[in-house]
Amino acid sequence: MWDYSEKVKEYFYNPRNAGAVPNANAVGDVGSLSCGDALRLSLRVDPKTDVIEDAGFQTFGCGSAIASSSALTEMVKGMTVDEALKISNQDIADYLDGLPPEKMHCSVMGREALRAAVADYRGEALEDDHEEGAMVCKCFAVDEVMVRDTVLANNLSTVEDVTNYTKAGGGCSSCHEKIEQILTEMLAERGEVFVAAPIKPKVKKVAVKKPAPEALPVAAVAVPEKMTNLQRIRRVEMVLESIRPNLKMDHGDVELVEVDGKNVYVKLIGNCTGCQMAGMTLSGIQQKLIEELGEFVKVIPVSANATAHAVGV
Repeated sequence: MWDYSEKVKEYFYNPRNAGAVPNANAVGDVGSLSCGDALRLSLRVDPKTDVIEDAGFQTFGCGSAIASSSALTEMVKGMTVDEALKISNQDIADYLDGLPPEKMHCSVMGREALRAAVADYRGEALEDDHEEGAMVCKCFAVDEVMVRDTVLANNLSTVEDVTNYTKAGGGCSSCHEKIEQILTEMLAERGEVFVAAPIKPKVKKVAVKKPAPEALPVAAVAVPEKMTNLQRIRRVEMVLESIRPNLKMDHGDVELVEVDGKNVYVKLIGNCTGCQMAGMTLSGIQQKLIEELGEFVKVIPVSANATAHAVGV
C-alpha cells in the first residue's frame, strides 16, 4: 500500500473548493476519462489586477488526484496569474507534505491544468503538442512535449521516473523505447549518460518437482493463490468497515450489495445518498479497495443518481 501523508488524507476526505467556480473566466481541462484521470480547473480572475479571487476543481481520479487538485486551488487563491504560473508540480507535492512516487503524476496534472486555465484567461492557445509523430504514450495520451517538460522540471533520469510523473509507459510499455531515446538526449545535454534498467524477464512461476530416486514432495515456488469470490467479498467487507467511521461522522454509511468478480456494487446510505460529494466518496472507496486487494476493482453504486465517479461534477 502507498504511504500517504496526513495532509493528503485530509485534503482527500475534506477537499477544499470542490466544484465549478461561479462566473469563472478561466478554465483549464487536462487528461481524459478514457485514460483514467481528468481535471477541470476553474478560476475567477480580477481582470483589473490579474489576481485570482476564487478557484475550484472537478476531477475524475484517485485520492491523490483529488488531494492535489484541492491543494492547488488553495495555493493559487490571492496570487496573480503570473505568480501562479511559477507553481511547479513539486510545489503541489510539498504543500501536501509529499506524494508517493507512483502518484507524482497527479501533481503534474494540476500544473498542466493551471497552465491551460491561464492560457484560457489570456485568450492564448497552448502549443499544439499532439502533432503528427509527437505522441509518445497512446495508452495515456502523453506527448513528447509533456515528457520533456516534466523530465526537465523534475530532473528525472529513468523510465520509471517518467511513468510515475506522467503515466507514460504505464500501460502496454511499447513506448519505453521512445522514452529512453528522450532521456538519452536530455541527459546528454546535461553531461550525463542514460543507463537503461535491466529488463526483468516475465517468468511464470510453477510448482517444481525435484528429481530424486526417492519420492520427494512437490515444492511450490511462490505461486500466489487466485482470490476466490468469497475471499474477495470478505476483504471488501473489511475495507468498507474501516471506511465506515468516517462516513458515520457525517451521518452517512455504505452497504455492500454484491461482489461480481471485479465489480463491487455498493449502496450509499443516509447523508451519503445524493450528497454533492457522493462521487468523491465512491472514488475513495474504489481507491482504497484497489490498494488493499492488490487488484483493480470497479465500485458501482446501485442507485441510479450516483453513477458518476467524478468529484465536484
